[in-house]
Amino acid sequence: MVAKKLYVGNLSYETTDKDLENLFVPHGTVQSAQVIMDRDAGRSKGFGFVEMNTDQVAQASIAALNGQEVNGRALTVNEARPREERSGRKPGFAGSRG
Repeated sequence: MVAKKLYVGNLSYETTDKDLENLFVPHGTVQSAQVIMDRDAGRSKGFGFVEMNTDQVAQASIAALNGQEVNGRALTVNEARPREERSGRKPGFAGSRG
């Protein structure tokens, strides 16, 4: 059984990991739910990831929640794409400040 990772966007900045998990629980088993935090600001970046236990459950969650309004914001829910290597930048190079 392969876990399916979903991207959840347009979250309100008050959304916690637990809130995110609670949104998906009615649709199936949630393996993990994480709201991505801005290290500098110490608050949510407005998106997160949820891992569901099967593809069927993930697809049902997308169908049920994509476009749903939560806290006044229409959610974007879709399959998370694999993390890509960021191209065009050398590691540790921050760019010129001019």
